[in-house]
Amino acid sequence: MADAVRQFEEAFASWSGLAHTFAFWKGRAALYAVLRGLGVGSGDEVLLPGYTCVMNVNPIKYVGARPVYADIDPATFNIDPRLLEAKLTPRTRAIIAQHTYGYPCDMDALLALAGRRGLAVIEDCCLALGSTYKGRLCGTFGAAGYWSFQWNKPFTTGLGGMAATAEESLAGKIRALVAGELRPPSTKAAMMLTLERAIYRLLIFPRTTAAATALFRWMTRKRIVVGSSDSGEFEPTMGEGFFAGMSPGQARAGLRQIRKVAANLAHRRAMRKVYEDLLREAKWEVPPLPDFMDPVLVRYPVRVADKARAVAEAPRHGVELGTWFEIPLHPKETPMERYDYEAGMCPVAERACREVVNLPMHPRADEATARRSVEFLKTIGPAPPRASEKGP
Repeated sequence: MADAVRQFEEAFASWSGLAHTFAFWKGRAALYAVLRGLGVGSGDEVLLPGYTCVMNVNPIKYVGARPVYADIDPATFNIDPRLLEAKLTPRTRAIIAQHTYGYPCDMDALLALAGRRGLAVIEDCCLALGSTYKGRLCGTFGAAGYWSFQWNKPFTTGLGGMAATAEESLAGKIRALVAGELRPPSTKAAMMLTLERAIYRLLIFPRTTAAATALFRWMTRKRIVVGSSDSGEFEPTMGEGFFAGMSPGQARAGLRQIRKVAANLAHRRAMRKVYEDLLREAKWEVPPLPDFMDPVLVRYPVRVADKARAVAEAPRHGVELGTWFEIPLHPKETPMERYDYEAGMCPVAERACREVVNLPMHPRADEATARRSVEFLKTIGPAPPRASEKGP
């Protein structure tokens, strides 16, 4: 393994407090490694929220297990622990605790359930770098945590991901898997990603994101650049090259980013307060959060009256507006029936898909960005109240 990759793993271990860290080309490969390390396989079931990215579901399918979806809490967008008992079967092996947008899951409830039933809890921290629950870092509660460093995550190495655990036995199994099966990314892909990181630093700002994203997606389809996902990843069959390690270039980018992580997290906490204050001034519903939850958000989620109109009009107003999650297994190209999801399975999540857009929190967004974004959303209006849904 290249020295830079090892140094990044060690730096992430030091930051997270988790002794065993494993870096990958993409975050979804980190989840795959954790599932394999836990022995999840054919005939097993894994619980996760029906409000996620299909790339989170693929590793479950790749190991031969079946994803089982549970609905979400409408305030935090996280899996609702009260609904899980009814989803359990003798084949259930694990729960994926996805800290959606950066809001921590109810870890006490999830760990209590898992402990009673002998289940593993895997923390999906891809959107929650730095979030804490009762003063403890998300990712340190379950059997393992995993993070993504893809372009729109809390910090980016281009693509990239990390799995981490404090459990010696699990770490040994992941280490053996990495030694036996992990392959390096192609030289061409690593070089292209280096160029893309340079372009990203030059071009991606709140006012330019929409145009740059459209161009990048077109270039991905034409295979001019390395995309976050390729067409083969919208089918539940693992393709060649999926289980790849992190490149030295990604690791060097990660080392630069982790040196700045404290300032990054402080900025995101400050931006959350700015958005909350502006939205309250605009008479928008801002769900209260318990004191023991300190979320560091990747994007700020807002429910709007007309999502399609908001997405269509935002670029003309210089507003960087995200669409997570377009459908329960984002993105909208996903053939959900091939992933065991049926319409109506998670109605609270499905409503969120129709209503929620999200606003930038990254270091290039500032208070002026937030004010411009909220002023634009005021022209769209808030979604109607959710009185019929279960709350926290």
